[in-house]
Amino acid sequence: MPIVKCKICKNGFYAKPFWLLHGWGKYCSNQCKRIGQRTGKMVDCFLCGRATYKAGKTLLRSKSKKYFCGKSCQTVWRNSIIFVGPKHANWKDGAHVEYRNIMFRNKVAQYCRLCNTEDKRVLVVHHIDRNRSNNKLSNLLWLCHNCHFLVHHCRDEREKIMVPIA
Repeated sequence: MPIVKCKICKNGFYAKPFWLLHGWGKYCSNQCKRIGQRTGKMVDCFLCGRATYKAGKTLLRSKSKKYFCGKSCQTVWRNSIIFVGPKHANWKDGAHVEYRNIMFRNKVAQYCRLCNTEDKRVLVVHHIDRNRSNNKLSNLLWLCHNCHFLVHHCRDEREKIMVPIA
C-alpha cells in the first residue's frame, strides 16, 4: 500500500500502484489537483494590493499590464484615471454644467415644459438653440429625459418648444 505525499499540501494519501505506474497519484484531492494545474501566477491588485491569481492567458492579453482583484477595483481605477475629461466617451469640448446652476440661481420652476412632470430625478436642462455655450436664461428650459430625446429627434416636438410658453 503505497502512501504518497501530495505535491501541493504535502499530506500523505493512498495511491494505487496502477496510478503511480501511469504518472497519476500526485494530488490528494481535486482541489490540490486544480491548484497544481494552474499555469498563471499570483499578482497584486493594482489598486488595493491584495494578492490574486491570474491565468496565463489573462496575463498575456492585458494591454495596460495592470491587474485587479475584481470588477470593483477595476471600475474605480477606470473611472478615476482612464475615462476622465477628454478621454471620456461623453466628453464634449469641455463644456461645464453651469447652465443647471443658472437655472437654480434664477429659481426657474422645475417641471418639464412639455409634459409637466415635476419629478426632479428625470429633469435636464435643454438649450433651445442647441448651442451648449449659449447659457442665457432665455435659451434654457427644463425637460424630462423623454421629452428631451423627442425634442432632439422629432421635428413636431421641437416646434412645440419654439412657441413661447406662458
